[in-house]
Amino acid sequence: MSHARSEYEDFKRIAPDAYDLVLALGQVAAKAGLDKQLLELVKLRASQINGCAFCVQHHVLLSERIGVPADKLHLVAVWREAPIFSARERAALAWAEALTLLPDGVGEDVYAEASREFSETELTYLTSAVASINVWNRFGAAFRWTPAKRPVAAHAAAS
Repeated sequence: MSHARSEYEDFKRIAPDAYDLVLALGQVAAKAGLDKQLLELVKLRASQINGCAFCVQHHVLLSERIGVPADKLHLVAVWREAPIFSARERAALAWAEALTLLPDGVGEDVYAEASREFSETELTYLTSAVASINVWNRFGAAFRWTPAKRPVAAHAAAS
């Protein structure tokens, strides 16, 4: 793949109002009390589907910082086949996939599963998180933002 067309920092500079709005939308679900680890899994899965390398790397690194188990990060792309995910995580991942792909809308089975695991308020905020990451993915994929490099661990830098 060729190099970036522009970078994440350019978006903040060129359209700060749009940047602030998308950022705010992405933060409301956590502010409403949804589990941050669950939200990161959802954002990672949507970013994988949308092919946004910048967002995949961003959410992997953020997930690691907040303690998402490595096995979940490695298996989120195949979550249906991996028993490590809870019923709530499975419902959230199915919801994220349905809202990200949207060819035929959201099926009754996916809605029923999500409604069993999330209150009406939680599901609304979860939807805002999925909507937000899909917006970020559109910018990141369109402009081919360069994924962040993994920070060098202090002990590795010293050797």
